[in-house]
Amino acid sequence: MGTCSGILACELMNAMTALSLRQRPRRAICAFIGLVLFAASGARAQDYPNRTVTIVAPSAPGGMYSILARLIGSKLERLYGQSFVIENRPGASSIAGSVFVAHAAPDGYTLMTAASTTMATNVSLHRSLPYDPLTDFIPIVQIARSPEVLLINAALPVRSIEDLVKLAHSTPGGLSFGSAGPGTGQHLNGELLKMRLGIPMQHIPYKGMQPALNDLAGGHIAVMTSPIPLALPLADGGKVRMLGVTTKDRVGAIPDVPPLAEIGVPGYDAASWWMLVAPAKTPRSIVDKLHADLRVVLREPDVREEFIQRQGLIPVVSPAPDELRKFVEVEIARLGDIVRKAGLAGSE
Repeated sequence: MGTCSGILACELMNAMTALSLRQRPRRAICAFIGLVLFAASGARAQDYPNRTVTIVAPSAPGGMYSILARLIGSKLERLYGQSFVIENRPGASSIAGSVFVAHAAPDGYTLMTAASTTMATNVSLHRSLPYDPLTDFIPIVQIARSPEVLLINAALPVRSIEDLVKLAHSTPGGLSFGSAGPGTGQHLNGELLKMRLGIPMQHIPYKGMQPALNDLAGGHIAVMTSPIPLALPLADGGKVRMLGVTTKDRVGAIPDVPPLAEIGVPGYDAASWWMLVAPAKTPRSIVDKLHADLRVVLREPDVREEFIQRQGLIPVVSPAPDELRKFVEVEIARLGDIVRKAGLAGSE
């Protein structure tokens, strides 16, 4: 508790002891207690942060969890004058890192970048999820939406969706498609593509994006979707070919790549979303402070340019934390429906 709140608490307690507690109405006592707690909460927010903050990226280094954690962390460092360190905790499609953060001290000094996989898809995909997105975390701010791009190994004779369909039907067992792990955006994108095109495809999960992309470039798997900044170096190097983006609209970072919905996959429209979250019992005053400051940060011109032109993201105007919680509830139901239709419910 900060100095100001400590002094105020002492003054209030002295005032209370000046009169016998037995003579004071219960309502007055509750009001005193509430005022003390309110003062303490305000002092925490005013003083926050006064030491290093850790942002957990629940994946292997190099993926979008890390990219967004570093971007957010660098901005908050400049704003607050305190260090924000990024800690990668990969494992089980963000589950290992999520469990760690769910059990961290709820003091605002441990935060986490979380994707739609973390907060929604995992709920229906896993038979027994060791955390509850709605009760173990409090959303701070929605960061962005993340389109992906469908990639094919450049050595394969595929330059269109029609070519992809032909190759899938002519390949024994169908085409292999990779992902950063079960329930990730790449996994659901592949399952959606498989259902929409009616083609045989086999899911190959990896422990992170980089191992999956390495195998795609090396020809060990045939196809997968990827966040755009991770795909561009491989495409520029001639290792993979970009067929189409997963959203219904073109993406500013790769405007020449058409939406899948325009080139043979009608109605295809999919994008992951990203949030910054904290352990559930983090003081609301700290959550509100971070939310307000990050809403300003995410509207800064250099951040929007970074998102749109270099990261291939879609900027969003984040709702308040309470509205974000309702959004997560809706997304759990929506993505759960996709998981069930793909026959993946409880498969992990």
